[in-house]
Amino acid sequence: MDARNGEVIHSENADTRLHPASLTKMMTLYVVFEAVQNGEISMDTPVRISKKAAAEPPSKLGLRAGSTIQLRYLVRAAAIKSANDAATALAEAISGSEAAFARRMNRTAKALGMSRTTFKNAHGLTESGHMSTARDMTILGRHVLYDYPQYYNLFSRRSTDAGIKAVANTNRRFLDAYKGADGIKTGYTRAAGFNLVASAERGNERIIVTVFGGNSTASRNAQVAKLMDLGFNKAPSRMALRTPRKPPYLGPDTSAPTETVIARSQTPSTNTRAKSIRVVAAAVKTSLRPTARPVAQPVLPDALVAELQQDIQSVLAEVQTEAVQEITATSAQIALPIATPNVAEKTAPAASVKPVVRPRTLVLASATARQAPEVQQPVQTREAEIVTRISTSGGRHWGINVGRFPSRFAAEKALLTTALSEMSTLDGSLRKVVNGSRGYDANFMGLSRESADLACRRLQARQVTCFMIGPS
Repeated sequence: MDARNGEVIHSENADTRLHPASLTKMMTLYVVFEAVQNGEISMDTPVRISKKAAAEPPSKLGLRAGSTIQLRYLVRAAAIKSANDAATALAEAISGSEAAFARRMNRTAKALGMSRTTFKNAHGLTESGHMSTARDMTILGRHVLYDYPQYYNLFSRRSTDAGIKAVANTNRRFLDAYKGADGIKTGYTRAAGFNLVASAERGNERIIVTVFGGNSTASRNAQVAKLMDLGFNKAPSRMALRTPRKPPYLGPDTSAPTETVIARSQTPSTNTRAKSIRVVAAAVKTSLRPTARPVAQPVLPDALVAELQQDIQSVLAEVQTEAVQEITATSAQIALPIATPNVAEKTAPAASVKPVVRPRTLVLASATARQAPEVQQPVQTREAEIVTRISTSGGRHWGINVGRFPSRFAAEKALLTTALSEMSTLDGSLRKVVNGSRGYDANFMGLSRESADLACRRLQARQVTCFMIGPS
């Protein structure tokens, strides 16, 4: 294939379904690169190795169950050494299990146009139904090259540090023997034979070759070199670069049902075997809000009930009357005295005497009439005001959280995606990313309690994580 425009130059049995062996790891790494670019995980994330990953047969890095290793070293081991334990650990780190990761691999393969490929695992060891074709693997190799060029240099390294040890490239013979070769991936099992997807660049030309079912490393490399020469001879020296269209980001698979097994252990003194309960999470068919537990209503005394049933208006009138009387009585005690003016003050205009006004004082009085008749002010009263405090429970002081993410970019993207899918209830809310010690929380703020509750119920019905945030 001419990598510049994706046109096939030569093919034989290109659509025959065969065992891809470790060519599978190209898709494993493609999904990992996608997850890293979209903030699901980072190259520095420590990955805990499971018993399943540690038990994978060779080729392997030699990971121990229970140990932790950074994701970048697993990527190097899978790309360079073709380590099966590293591939399984990557799958579990991204999707939680290898089976869930395989489903994501198949969704990605469909989005790339790999119409005759089915993945059952992340490493490529022989498994019933785990099949692909030379054409599909060539398409995948081209996407690895152009969709994630920042990682493509991995495949040309002759050796690299994989955290616990240095590893050598399984494709180093072809890389050393063929001019311009810079990748991509080898694969071998007894069922598959010797497979290779290779890419080489000379000047402005780049060719991708895929061979399935070689009898040995040497014969396979010779066949790849022969096809490379054919490609470079037939490909035009000048051609406009038309990179493949990168598929849309599909993200983790949240639509497929998942199974969780919960072990209920007995006390150490008994010999009864542990029981298992299988909980199947499927689409929500009933309300997520539990029915409130009935609470017995307290019985009030008859006297209190009679008092509560009095006319509310009469109670308010009584309170208002008492308030006016209390204010009037208090005003005489808080009168503002003015000293007897001297000769200079008698010649001053009356306007120069200014009473002192205290906050919230309803009555102002001057000195007695004998002392300062020219500045005496009449007593003024004002009706007492009855102020009722309005509850803010219905205000827009609520919010919702739609997940915690490893990066700000991923949190902002989740907020935008959620806002577009739930415009009816989230309209007018404020998208806010909160950086905490455990990651970046994606929040919608400025909602009423009713709208926050409705938004969460609608999102949870679509299997989107959501919980309400009350007023602070």
